[in-house]
Amino acid sequence: MLTISARALGRKKPLFADWSVPLPPELHEGGVSLRDVITRVVRQEVAAFRKRQSQRRFMRVLSSRQIEDAAEEGKVAPGDSAMPAQEVDDDAAVATALQAFEDGLYLVVIDEEEQRSLDNQVFLRPHSRITFIRLTLLAGG
Repeated sequence: MLTISARALGRKKPLFADWSVPLPPELHEGGVSLRDVITRVVRQEVAAFRKRQSQRRFMRVLSSRQIEDAAEEGKVAPGDSAMPAQEVDDDAAVATALQAFEDGLYLVVIDEEEQRSLDNQVFLRPHSRITFIRLTLLAGG
């Protein structure tokens, strides 16, 4: 499994909790480009987003206390059923992530080594850590 983490410069806490993606079998044979790594991670996250979105559509059961609290507010609803589903285009998400890397909006560090080019070969191990570091733009720059 590859561990994915994200940080932002100037923040002590990570942007989200670490998560893992399986290491594809073909990556054991040799290097792969950073472009391919980012593409795989983005596609995995889009799939996870879709799964979370579909799970929210299921009706959830409210406790008696939640029903009472909602009744006092004036509306009792069984969750996020009114929220429309967001469509995500996998290819557009990948293109946006790759363009953001090229524009210098974030850095990628794999096993404590900064990656500087999308076409660089990286060699992943079963317990590699990939960290995305969001950079903060300066105002007036």
